[in-house]
Amino acid sequence: MIPSVLPTYNRAPLEFVKGEGSWLIEADGRRFLDLGSGIAVNVLGHAHPELVATLTEQARNLWHVSNLYHIPQQQKLADMLVDKTFADTVFFTNSGTESCELAVKMARKYWYEKGVPERVEIIGFEGAFHGRSSAGIAAAGSEKMTTGFGPLLPGFKHLAWSDMAALKAAIDDKTAAVILEPVQGEGGIRPMADDMLREVREICDAAGVLLILDEVQCGMGRTGRLFAHEWAGIAPDIMMVAKGIGGGFPLGAVLATEAAASGMTAGTHGSTYGGNPLGCAVGGKVMEIVSEPDFLGAVNARAGALRQKLEGLVASHPEVFEEVRGTGLMLGLKCRVSNADVVKAGYDNLVITVPAADNVIRLLPPLNITEDEIAEAVERLDAAAAAIESVSSSV
Repeated sequence: MIPSVLPTYNRAPLEFVKGEGSWLIEADGRRFLDLGSGIAVNVLGHAHPELVATLTEQARNLWHVSNLYHIPQQQKLADMLVDKTFADTVFFTNSGTESCELAVKMARKYWYEKGVPERVEIIGFEGAFHGRSSAGIAAAGSEKMTTGFGPLLPGFKHLAWSDMAALKAAIDDKTAAVILEPVQGEGGIRPMADDMLREVREICDAAGVLLILDEVQCGMGRTGRLFAHEWAGIAPDIMMVAKGIGGGFPLGAVLATEAAASGMTAGTHGSTYGGNPLGCAVGGKVMEIVSEPDFLGAVNARAGALRQKLEGLVASHPEVFEEVRGTGLMLGLKCRVSNADVVKAGYDNLVITVPAADNVIRLLPPLNITEDEIAEAVERLDAAAAAIESVSSSV
């Protein structure tokens, strides 16, 4: 008999009832160090007092009115994003998947309005994850994401990761845009090198096509800059944002230049809940905190400390771990044993990590995790690795 909750998730046997900063409390009282942050969502940890206060205050006043009316909290957050980024305009969504849908529509509508309606193809890269909608899985193109869901939405090409020669060859008179994650998350914590990101921008400029960056997972301070592409000194035409922007409240956005968004006029897109007062009030507080230079400087310091300790962990357990990957507080451990076993051993040692492709476990802690918590987390990962080695040696 099918359960009342559709069984599309392979859930761990854990039931968390409370969160405090970098900690999650299970129903039985055990305290877990959270290096997953709800998959890069809780950038300020659990129950951050300023976010709780902001949400509570807004909840007392107004929850939802729809986009038939002006929403001051939405306007404030849009102004902050425009002020802090490349963007001229913002559309608010509820998730990264919705942001992908709009990014695709926006790129195609741009060319339609320019009188070149045949420019509909969007070029992406192997290993990508852009959400689970029809456009999202077509943009990623992996067999795992697409099997059984055909016919797929047409108009997408897929290239090998970081293959610049293939990108140049793939762009033709049907190309509308290139889409990529500056750091692949689901794909195994694979950053695109800064020089390659710059080359992608140059290739797009030379061909006159749009560049869409998916910063749903790597954005909002996760890499030590507000957005990951800033390290390469480039700017996209369209950018997808979600996860961390709401600090745990469902919120997403599409940021764009005036030119890229020129086709999106009144009536061309909409969202019932997108940009609601509750989400935007919380998002505004998240932006206020995360965009501060001192906060981002602290993220980089914590990232350096965590990476150093993880390098030591890999050196101590060469039969379990192969390498450390990633940047900022978006790090991965490439495993020699099954990454599922490492995640499970972490649960047994009260530390949470997130599996990814290429046999990697993701480490995506709250951006305000303390140095003591970093040390404790690595000690727990060390115990998990030792437990795996003990089992292997006894077989």
